[in-house]
Amino acid sequence: MGAIRTTCAYCGVGCGISAEVRGERAVAISGDRDHPANRGSLCSKGTHLGETVGLEGRLLAPMIGQGEASWDEALDLVAGRMRDCIAEHGPDSVAFYVSGQLLTEDYYAANKLMKGFIGSGNIDTNSRLCMASAVAAHTRAFGEDVVPCSYDDLDAADLVLLVGSNTAWCHPVIWQRLEKTRERRGTRIVVIDPRRTETAEQADLHIPVAPDGDVALFNALLADMKRRGLVDEEYLATHVAVDAGFWDDLSPESGIPDAIFRKLCDLVARHPRTVTLFSQGANQSVCGTDKGNAITNFHLATGRINRIGAGPFSITGQPNAMGGREVGGLANMLACHLGFSEEERAEAAAFWNAPNICTGPGLKAVDMFRAVHAGKIRFLWVMATNPAVSLPDSTFVREALARCPTVVVSDVIADTDTGRLAHVRLPAHAWGEKDGTVTNSERRISRQRALFSPPGQTRADWQIVADVAARMGWGESFAWANAAAVFREYAHMTGLAKARDKVLDLAVLAEMDDAAYADMEPFKWGGERPFAKGYPTASGKARLVAVTAPAEVTDPAFPLRLNTVRYRDQWHTMTRTGLSPALSHHRPEPLLEVHPDDASDLGLVEGGFGRVETAHGNSVYRVSLTKGQRRGEICVPMHWSDAMAGQGRSNRLPSQAVDPVSGQPGYKNGAARVTAIAPEWRAFVVRRDVLAPEGVLYWTRSRVKTGWLYELAGDGTIDLAALLPDGERLEVADTARGMRRIAVRGEDGALIAAAYVTRSGELPSRTWVAEQVGLKEASAAEVLAGRPSTPLPDRGPIVCVCHGVGEKEIALAVHDGAAAVAEVGACTRAGTNCGSCRPAIARLIATFSSLEQEAAQ
Repeated sequence: MGAIRTTCAYCGVGCGISAEVRGERAVAISGDRDHPANRGSLCSKGTHLGETVGLEGRLLAPMIGQGEASWDEALDLVAGRMRDCIAEHGPDSVAFYVSGQLLTEDYYAANKLMKGFIGSGNIDTNSRLCMASAVAAHTRAFGEDVVPCSYDDLDAADLVLLVGSNTAWCHPVIWQRLEKTRERRGTRIVVIDPRRTETAEQADLHIPVAPDGDVALFNALLADMKRRGLVDEEYLATHVAVDAGFWDDLSPESGIPDAIFRKLCDLVARHPRTVTLFSQGANQSVCGTDKGNAITNFHLATGRINRIGAGPFSITGQPNAMGGREVGGLANMLACHLGFSEEERAEAAAFWNAPNICTGPGLKAVDMFRAVHAGKIRFLWVMATNPAVSLPDSTFVREALARCPTVVVSDVIADTDTGRLAHVRLPAHAWGEKDGTVTNSERRISRQRALFSPPGQTRADWQIVADVAARMGWGESFAWANAAAVFREYAHMTGLAKARDKVLDLAVLAEMDDAAYADMEPFKWGGERPFAKGYPTASGKARLVAVTAPAEVTDPAFPLRLNTVRYRDQWHTMTRTGLSPALSHHRPEPLLEVHPDDASDLGLVEGGFGRVETAHGNSVYRVSLTKGQRRGEICVPMHWSDAMAGQGRSNRLPSQAVDPVSGQPGYKNGAARVTAIAPEWRAFVVRRDVLAPEGVLYWTRSRVKTGWLYELAGDGTIDLAALLPDGERLEVADTARGMRRIAVRGEDGALIAAAYVTRSGELPSRTWVAEQVGLKEASAAEVLAGRPSTPLPDRGPIVCVCHGVGEKEIALAVHDGAAAVAEVGACTRAGTNCGSCRPAIARLIATFSSLEQEAAQ
């Protein structure tokens, strides 16, 4: 079999992949050089997709409770409970919570069933958590949810503003593109972010905006452009509606130091080809929609839109957040960019031949789970997502799930935090088995193609939906033969949007046959300039939306500002990336990042532990001190779940407060406090299989080559032996230091586990110990010592995951004369693949060069 062209499973960049299947569940991954989104590049997550396609942890058969069931039993139960719920409590007692991990065909089927046939608007998506405010801002400004830019505009821009985007970590392929553009044509890069992230360190200018300070900043920027005479009055007069008093209410107060603001304004004034790329840092806010409109106001008023190298560019977090937005996966849209007017509902009902078209919008994500908690929603179907971890105030969400009479979960993983609360679990196809389409951040639709035969009894999500619909009596309307048939119907339905002068229009593809669908090349709906002929509003004009900066909120009981963030090599709740040993190197534990001065005040130390508390919950983290974190602010990662840790579940902490327009939660600016924790003992365990430690203060697990590494800490006694499997045990102890070490061999003589605990000393390096698991030749004496008798080269902490290059190897390259990132790459290969580690390499070069200079003096 030759290479199969498919699309990456991760972020909204939508990278093309060339996959060569090399076994029953083995695949070699490389970037697709012919895909316009990435041109052959991949980030670390995409590069290591091959490590995540095995069947470990997979849900392979339907489950009712804890017992395996047939598909007929499971589907009959789902349909029967849904039917009874609707009959007794009405259609709004049913809800679907879906995901940007679904393919567009899956999304279309679920939306059609809910809004057209069940008759409720209660379908929403986890994209509500990342991009809903951008959607609302687009709709307010343009009349339709359309991103007006493309990646080619990044290549042509003279200035790129990155707002709330740690691009080097979260969209590394885009960052590579920006670096190459800057090198080739001198493009200037400005990062607007409270944190001095790895991206900010490599920018030409970092704007350390306060949390939720973006509206004030962009209002002040536009006011300055007006003062300088750089507002495009002709464009405004022809293409934009401006409310009376808009300019009078535009405050010139930026909220940042004047010298920095002047630098920003001067850069903007000198570079009319400006792209503003904004992401979760802007959207995940209780004023996220206003931030999006402050950005679009700037571009509309200065005419920096509908032109090469200029425009506001919302870049999505998930692989198919855009596809879900197209087909109606959000509760506040009907389908295919149609709204809920009487005429639009009638058109959709006629198209679907739908007997029970919904009467209006449904509940958005946070409100949906409030309704579940209150008993108003009594049947909830969760597809391809993990809301027990990802939604804010997740303790409340778990209470809601536990109260719901029927929770159905369609997923690929058997053990998830949400799945533990389900009554029925349905096994779905995973990436590598899926067949359909996704839409990336620049409106480009690409094929995701199956690499493997479906394992076990797994089915496509659209097929599961269709099977339930058939049992509800609507089989004829869901009788698709394959994914191509679903896509054709969706494409046909966009003709309704076209008839209303919407930009979304795929109607020409409605007659595409199966062969053409199979061979579909990536293409972009809306063209290069989707608003070239005007905006999809009644007047044909866009709109400047007056927005005001929010008032600063303080709480003496919780004096710190809490930000939740994403890590470079992890994805969502780690059900996929957590299986990769390579991706677990970078940040194997959830870290609490604190400015050193705050840490000193709070009694926190590097590598110690801190408890973060809010009004909604608390979690414990390993402490990391960094000057990139502003004083008075802290940040923690969003990835860890109960399946991966005993603490560190960050979404216990945010409140349920949402943007009043978009309904998107505010994850980025919560009120918190931190308490230092000094556990009486610390330990780590390596073993082949999974365990869930109980009764400890802190534990996390991360994947290593032949098993799992557990970090633990606690008070009182620890039963170290209980954390190990049965086998031949060898042990050493030092009671004076409270040290104990145990190695366990299996029947074949191979090392199957090891454990180390200390109360006052240091623990050995985890890396070498973890590599001994599974080896028959592992020396018991060396394992108990925690090191080989003959020292091996110490690479130091891994910096470049793609090539396994550590800090000490980079230090050696700098010592040997490497003075630039490219030169370190030439010596070590570090930074030569995905590029997400290049900011870290640049920082290390500066650090090691400084140390070399000090040593020479």
